[in-house]
Amino acid sequence: MVIDTPTLLITDDDRSFRETLQCVFEPRGFHTVLAGDGEEALEIVREERVHLALLDMHMPRLSGIETIQRFKQVQAILPCILISGDLDEPLAEQARQANVFSVHSKPVSSREITSAVVAALQQTYDWQIAE
Repeated sequence: MVIDTPTLLITDDDRSFRETLQCVFEPRGFHTVLAGDGEEALEIVREERVHLALLDMHMPRLSGIETIQRFKQVQAILPCILISGDLDEPLAEQARQANVFSVHSKPVSSREITSAVVAALQQTYDWQIAE
């Protein structure tokens, strides 16, 4: 699959964190869609093509893991990256069981999260960055 402009869904109940990630990815040529919680993210995935989802673990209504599990029912192939302020081994194991592409601790550097997104897109869609 050739992707010219990947669409990233950024889901976090912290508006400033969502907008910070948007500012990291938009200048790099990504199209971003923002959601404040898992329910809103599910609606977006149902309505439009999303190539990758970045999610916070702890949100109202649905956790990041619960949201990812529901994503898979709507769109079977959707790489997901989980970000958590309290990453521990049980959470990492839950993420592995949910087939999360990668898990990162907050605060996450723009370099770390950008590398994870690029790796997920390359592995899932054979997407290559245009030089």
